[in-house]
Amino acid sequence: MANPAADKLVRWLPVGILVTGGVILLFGLHANRHGLSERAPGADLVETTNGPAGIGKWEGKVVTGTGVASKLAGEWPRFRGLQGNGISPESTPLLKAWPAGGPKQLWKVDVGEGFAAAAVSKGRVYVMDYDRANQSDALRCLSLDDGAEIWRYTYPSKVKRNHGMSRTIPFVADQYLIALSPKCQVLCADPVRGELKWKMDLVREFNVEVPPWYAGQNPFVENNRLILGTGGDALLVAVDCLTGKVLWKSPNPNKWQMTHSSIATLEFAGRKQYVYCGSGGVAGVSADDGTILWEYLDWKISIANIATPVPVGDGRIFFCGGYNAGSAMIQLKEQAGKITVETLFRLKPAIFGSTQQTPILHKKHLFGVRPDGQLVCLDLNGKSVWESGPTRRFGSAPYLIAQDMIYVLDDDGTLTLVEAALDGYKELVRAKVLEGPDAWGPIALAGGRLIVRDNNKMACLDVGAK
Repeated sequence: MANPAADKLVRWLPVGILVTGGVILLFGLHANRHGLSERAPGADLVETTNGPAGIGKWEGKVVTGTGVASKLAGEWPRFRGLQGNGISPESTPLLKAWPAGGPKQLWKVDVGEGFAAAAVSKGRVYVMDYDRANQSDALRCLSLDDGAEIWRYTYPSKVKRNHGMSRTIPFVADQYLIALSPKCQVLCADPVRGELKWKMDLVREFNVEVPPWYAGQNPFVENNRLILGTGGDALLVAVDCLTGKVLWKSPNPNKWQMTHSSIATLEFAGRKQYVYCGSGGVAGVSADDGTILWEYLDWKISIANIATPVPVGDGRIFFCGGYNAGSAMIQLKEQAGKITVETLFRLKPAIFGSTQQTPILHKKHLFGVRPDGQLVCLDLNGKSVWESGPTRRFGSAPYLIAQDMIYVLDDDGTLTLVEAALDGYKELVRAKVLEGPDAWGPIALAGGRLIVRDNNKMACLDVGAK
């Protein structure tokens, strides 16, 4: 940071994004120490054009390992899961009680510092991480069975420690895998072989300013179009996932910059739109052509805007943040073809806010962890239905809902299972599953296997009922 006050913020601010999500590289280890081998000449893609300062040449290469994709069913292919709502449609029956030592740990691997988390598809675990020892970004593919590495795509990138490095979650589809690096390079790779299909440097192409604590926005894909809130020369951009071609760019007259918040989507007045929290406020953008449909300047967070907007139905959108921001609900209205915005309510942080995670809409209520660490349930009018209480605080915990249960992981690596009930906080079981600290990366669930991480380790837990 540029001054002592900012340095103090860097030391103390818990900014582990999700979003982050987001995720693992074997920290400080070289490829050949894990039974990995480079592909034959011609498989590596080498870019000779210099990138922005600190990136150097894009000398990417695919390195193959011994891992094999699992045959387990179950998908968590993006930030907040299959449907992007933090709720798993898991069909594998899940345990409601664990053994005394907690869920069985199936595998654990070292990770570089950061909060980037896993995406899971077709028995493969995808993570975007940073190898500090080799000063390289690495997009990695692991086996869901045992954590063995199937492949990695890696390239040089100088990233300084700044309360973690990588913190985003890839998006996986049948034909491509999209990831965003700490310094805002977009990678599109083959999800099976790891070979690079195309790349895009947002700093160079759109004059993007890399956010403090590096990129935390998670790629959002719809109908084979990647939608990113870039800031700089465009507020949002749409990119063809199959070719890397830019399809449209939104204007950005007020020069808002990129934040850590990810894209949300909703339909209102017969039009699909994307909602993005930029540095200067919130905007709704037409999914068809990038036209800005509305702006809301009363919601912005000057330090770190992280949580993703949550559409709750009927044109209402919920926002929350940390650093004393609290939360708010807005209402979209249409008159004579124009969309306007009304504030329905604002809540102080003591009622609800969220430093890092995005709340989950379930049973027409919002579930989330507020800045004092309590897990809470709110109704859609902003009234607190229940709180976990002062003896059950979770820090900046990630969480998801599956089979009407909330999995919530606190800062020091303790996993708690709670009923997603409307009549009070009902804890089922808890267990220490990671050493900590800073277990802030979003959780993934696929095939009865829960993938969790802290600042240094990632583990896979068996939570399925046999």
